Amino acid sequence: MALTIGVDVGGTKVAAGVVDEDGRILAQLKRGTPSTSVDRTADAIAEVVDTLRAAHSVAAVGIGAAGFIEPGGGTVRFAPNLAWRDEPLKAKVEVRVGLPTVVENDANAMAWGEYRFGAGRGEENLLGLTVGTGIGGGIVLDGRLHRGRWGIAAEIGHIQMKPHGRRCGCGNRGCWEQYGSGRALVHEARELASVWPARAGRLLQLADGRAEDIEGPEVTAAAREGDPAALECFAEVGRWLGVGMADLAAVLDPGRFIVGGGVSTAGDLLLVPTRAAYAESLTGRGHRPIADICLAELGQEAGLVGAADLARSVL
Repeated sequence: MALTIGVDVGGTKVAAGVVDEDGRILAQLKRGTPSTSVDRTADAIAEVVDTLRAAHSVAAVGIGAAGFIEPGGGTVRFAPNLAWRDEPLKAKVEVRVGLPTVVENDANAMAWGEYRFGAGRGEENLLGLTVGTGIGGGIVLDGRLHRGRWGIAAEIGHIQMKPHGRRCGCGNRGCWEQYGSGRALVHEARELASVWPARAGRLLQLADGRAEDIEGPEVTAAAREGDPAALECFAEVGRWLGVGMADLAAVLDPGRFIVGGGVSTAGDLLLVPTRAAYAESLTGRGHRPIADICLAELGQEAGLVGAADLARSVL
């Protein structure tokens, strides 16, 4: 049985695991992402691969990278939240680890992992969303990963939702991920705590009284306690997510949306307002099926499992 290593590279962490042909993770570890240095990021990937392969015989490496990936070549053309610009990541990692390497967009890897082994099983047309620092997307159509002509399909986090809106790391303004991501959740909470501290008392308490120190875990913790201010923040982010999904349904008509990424750990705190906004915004609502909106079954490991499975294409 051939083992492969999947590596999920995000804006804040590098997560890697040894994965078998059935999608089971046999060993895994995480490191911080040195996101401002392309060479140090490649070194971090090589370090986790070398550590894992010391105890397991692996045949290939699959990397899910947050950015625009050149089809087949493994060059990261652009990464909004990392320093990669025309970065030959596949070549750099292969030199460092001495194993065949496949580089895929991280959200594509997540969608593929869920399609093969998780919440997407049995659905040939689905859209995976990674809701974390930003919003990533992966599309499976008729059982095939859809990459687009230049490998940039499903960069859904950069659909312009609000003209002249908040600045985005991609260079534009008003992108979806500025309103429906983990960053957006924190922005809402901090803004609320700054302009209406009496309403955001619990959020401020969890952040030692400093609005600027409120982070996602504090918002989630307060929301789970039933705090109205934190629930309001989730409702706002969920509304943006649902509206965006309805727009995507008008184009792609998927049978299922699968939500992963760090913010998805909030579960129904996020999904309940998202489903409501989706149903209210769907074109032709009342006269068409409504797609399932569910959590990624593989959780935070969906990307690395998908990347590991895609690595088998070179074996």
